[in-house]
Amino acid sequence: MSEGVEWALHSCLNLTWVESGEAMTAARLAAFYDLPPAYLNKQLQALARAGIVTSTPGPRGGFRLARAPRDITLLDVVTAIEGTSEAFRCDEVLRRGPGGREDVDYRKTCAISQSMRRAELAWRRELAGQTLADIKEVVERRHPDTPASTRRWFAERRP
Repeated sequence: MSEGVEWALHSCLNLTWVESGEAMTAARLAAFYDLPPAYLNKQLQALARAGIVTSTPGPRGGFRLARAPRDITLLDVVTAIEGTSEAFRCDEVLRRGPGGREDVDYRKTCAISQSMRRAELAWRRELAGQTLADIKEVVERRHPDTPASTRRWFAERRP
């Protein structure tokens, strides 16, 4: 998984704490964690194509969450950044080994392929079962000053 997933998740979380209606530029979001703005902008554009954030052009433009945090799952963000391809791809290497057969679909019969697919399904279910609101709640419970300090940081660095 690329670092862009982590950056996108943290950026989305920060967008939950900005002043209502305020848009954040990619540069400001990137500065928060000292990330390369151009690369973060690519991640934010992917989130916009997926309907997770909206992008408004112009001097007062930037990014906002397109949906309520409770309506954005971690899987939504991961899929927006990484795509829908499976993490494990069975190339049916058994077909090329001793006793391999052309008439067998090893993606369905191989114990390794089956195990990897079960693990991925469990991982995807876990991500689909957690929303941005869930993560926000955990962070706010553990670190109650985070929303205010995040808003303050952005307010002090207005363009």
